Amino acid sequence: MLTLLKLLKDGRFHSGEALGAALGVSRSAVWKQLQHLEAELNLPVHKVRGRGYQLASPLVFLSSEQIALYASSLTWPIHIYDSIDSTNAEALRLVEVECATPFLVLAEQQTAGRGRRGRKWISPFAQNVYYSLLLRIENGPRQLEGLSLVVGLAVMQALRESGVQGAALKWPNDVLVGQKKIAGILLELVGDPADICHVVLGIGINVNMQKADEVDQQWTSVQLETGSPVDRNSLVARLCLQLKSYLELHRASGFASLKDEWERGHAWQGRAVSLIAGVSHVDGVVLGVDGQGALRLSVDGVEKIYSGGELSLRLRDDS
Repeated sequence: MLTLLKLLKDGRFHSGEALGAALGVSRSAVWKQLQHLEAELNLPVHKVRGRGYQLASPLVFLSSEQIALYASSLTWPIHIYDSIDSTNAEALRLVEVECATPFLVLAEQQTAGRGRRGRKWISPFAQNVYYSLLLRIENGPRQLEGLSLVVGLAVMQALRESGVQGAALKWPNDVLVGQKKIAGILLELVGDPADICHVVLGIGINVNMQKADEVDQQWTSVQLETGSPVDRNSLVARLCLQLKSYLELHRASGFASLKDEWERGHAWQGRAVSLIAGVSHVDGVVLGVDGQGALRLSVDGVEKIYSGGELSLRLRDDS
């Protein structure tokens, strides 16, 4: 089925006879494969008598060679999969078989993509970026302080370079355009943070997605914001270069050196919010973050600090 898709990726019409000849199957077998393609990958195919079959829009597949052309200074090994359960899960599996770090895992599709707090991350085929960078951490907990916020800065800058000027941060792990989510970040760690550990920086970016009935929150994509399809290889290259730069700054000087820049990019700076932890919540006004990336809230006029992976921030109705 993927071989057929790669024959159709140019967005032009191809006759059933030509497709069958290329695949070594009958025209009826081509028809059956096209039906599976539409049903399983949710990619609409136009069928016109006398002209053949055409994808509703062209596809550009992920390519380590193309990424290298856009980011010639990048030396990270890149593993690309047509379909995988989760790029984060695969990165953690690869480190168990002693792959040299850092390395990058990308996929055209995830069958079990996940976000924070166990949420499902919707991952349609060849439309978005599903990205996991595996790092080795050797210098103790300081190298983990504010790390998810540093990743957010890199994602925001890569999106702005790609034409999404309204991209902004939401503590702790989201990138928004207005009130709509365009990207999310999930960090997962194995090993001893006080000694040597590995952390996978998982990033999902809505790139060319234009429809997603399963998503249960407001969302947008790069294509919806810019009005044009985006070359995902170019976006991945931009993200890699931004991450490389920000990670070097973080390693040398800690999150405190990036704190002010992060606050300038925070969409909800100074806003009235509710901080939710399970069934409880705290109302306050966002003051910013501290030198370790924890949230600073003014609660009844008193500054309080909050951190933790299970916390969620929401705008208050009166803000």
